[in-house]
Amino acid sequence: MSDLLDRLRRRGWRMTAQRRVVAEVLDGEHVHLTADEVLARATARLPEISRATVYNTLGELVLLGEVIEVATNDRAKRYDPNAHRPHQHLVCSGCGAIRDVHPDGDPLADLPPAERYGFIISEVETTYWGLCPDCART
Repeated sequence: MSDLLDRLRRRGWRMTAQRRVVAEVLDGEHVHLTADEVLARATARLPEISRATVYNTLGELVLLGEVIEVATNDRAKRYDPNAHRPHQHLVCSGCGAIRDVHPDGDPLADLPPAERYGFIISEVETTYWGLCPDCART
């Protein structure tokens, strides 16, 4: 389970009812919801929450570095609350399901110094693609 709510409290983030609901919807492990999925789940908990509030809150959480925006090809962006634990993503090319994965080793070791072209690398993003068990059965 992610610790999104705890992280936001420690930051002193103003926790309105609407913001709390968005954060609660996002909190968890392997959570990669689209903005519309966040809106639907937030509305189920707090019917008066607006689309604009959900979208603005998601944007603020990304700017704060508390949520990662994950883009996969032509699909809708998804929001990942596990922003403070380094990980990669495993994406189903059939249904678009996303899982967090934690490969062993140092991903920078895979890039030879000659291929770095003098860059000072700050992060590595790797996406693994394949078919989830449900899509592989069909």
